[in-house]
Amino acid sequence: QLQLVESGGGLVQPGGSATLSCEASGLDYYHITWFREAPGKDPEGIACISSSGNSTNYVASVQNRFTISRDNAKNTVYLRMTNVKSEDTARYHCAAHYPLYGHCVIYSNVYEYPYRGQGTQVTVAS
Repeated sequence: QLQLVESGGGLVQPGGSATLSCEASGLDYYHITWFREAPGKDPEGIACISSSGNSTNYVASVQNRFTISRDNAKNTVYLRMTNVKSEDTARYHCAAHYPLYGHCVIYSNVYEYPYRGQGTQVTVAS
């Protein structure tokens, strides 16, 4: 059983930066996706990274602003958020999927992920 634990959320000023972490023992085997949930909106997968770290994907809304990376020696995946906007306010979760392919996939249905963390809140406000 993979237990994902997110950290690093908080209050961030518009245009500012934050780094989220997702940690779990055994995480290095899985492709990892960050997704977010905002009030009144469907969960949105925003970035994924393959188990090796060689493949990443982003949705358009965060492309060139957010960077996903991983340190398998530390069993940790990161999401570096820069130039944040008010619309980035959400609860951010990491989720793990079995490495069926060499590249990662951002699934539209979060229930495709067998493992999901409880999340960490990011609020963008001045």
